[in-house]
Amino acid sequence: MSASLKSTNTVLSNSGYHHIALRSRDYDKSIEFYTEGLGFTVAHAWGDGSTRIALLDMGDGNYLELFASTPEQNAALPTGSDTSHYFHLAIRSSDVDQDFAAIKALGCPIVGEPKSVIVNGKTIRVAFFKGPDGEILEFFQHIPEIGELSL
Repeated sequence: MSASLKSTNTVLSNSGYHHIALRSRDYDKSIEFYTEGLGFTVAHAWGDGSTRIALLDMGDGNYLELFASTPEQNAALPTGSDTSHYFHLAIRSSDVDQDFAAIKALGCPIVGEPKSVIVNGKTIRVAFFKGPDGEILEFFQHIPEIGELSL
């Protein structure tokens, strides 16, 4: 959660989203995709070889933590659409169509073209694509009505 936001959670102290962690088959390819392709920045990186880890700032103080892997870990990683408990990572967007054009130019496999959906009376624009390890990523844009708070 961005430092400028205050949590509304009354049970946990200043609770909010910090990061999601993914293990990568090809760490260097994944770092390149997320930094050069999607514009994330490396906030912190540590470790060597198959113990490398990077905390990538998505642009607003929320993070994707990317782990390298050993050959044994690679063999255990899900393939294709089998992502175990991980379903997808939604990336906030202020223009899904523009962002979608950018990932399409990168050659990312497309899972779902941009579309608008109504969820509980709110207009949401989404698009889905795959990252370098087949992980499913979503661009998510709430299009608020006048006076409506953004999601």
